[in-house]
Amino acid sequence: MDANTFDGNSVFEDDYLYFYETLLTPERTQHEVDLICRLLDLQPGMTILDLACGHGRIANQLAARGYHVTGLDSTAFFLEKARLDAERNGVKVEYIQGDMRSLPNCDRFNCILNCFTAFGYFDDDENRSCLAQAYDALKVGGKLLIDIRNLSYILQNFTPDLVTERDGNYMLTRDRYDALTNRTYSERIIIRDGQVRRGEYFVRNFTFPEIRDWLLQTGFTEVEGYGYDGEPLAVDSRRMIVIANKSK
Repeated sequence: MDANTFDGNSVFEDDYLYFYETLLTPERTQHEVDLICRLLDLQPGMTILDLACGHGRIANQLAARGYHVTGLDSTAFFLEKARLDAERNGVKVEYIQGDMRSLPNCDRFNCILNCFTAFGYFDDDENRSCLAQAYDALKVGGKLLIDIRNLSYILQNFTPDLVTERDGNYMLTRDRYDALTNRTYSERIIIRDGQVRRGEYFVRNFTFPEIRDWLLQTGFTEVEGYGYDGEPLAVDSRRMIVIANKSK
């Protein structure tokens, strides 16, 4: 694969939702929304952008709690799923198909979320551009929350091959970690209903000091790091939740 190309259309589609449905349970979503509300100290009437919102599992739950939510994603298939789910549950979310490197509506949002490792899909200049776009889209006093994998945990528990099975169908993931770029390169092979499909992608990984410094250089202040349950980030935390404040 091209070292700087991420083909989301070959990865983010129906097979993704089929195999991840058992992982992204309602209980997990409830836990994550509760944590988001607590860590960001969300108040009634706040405006929230779910950046790379996927199929809307976080955005729709936040809307159900009364927040004014916008969801942005590049994948039309996911956005259609998100809209249908919002309609079924009687909640209102403004869903937009767009690119996180080019955000509309500057100085509009109280908070921006980027959840479930949806950051790090571009080269470093473009990844930094995503942070700058988020900074510009926040109101003064706003906060950015990024939920990604913790690099130290990845290195301690690296597994090059992973097989996920559901109802006699299989998703095989082959990972390769590149220490020179801090990227994990992945090949995904789907064997489902007698058909075989393949997709390739990469994710840029971060230590907390590195992403903290990127955020500070962007203009954010008071960058904090937490684990999956909101505890202080530790070397063995599976996930890393980063919160950055825009103070001016």
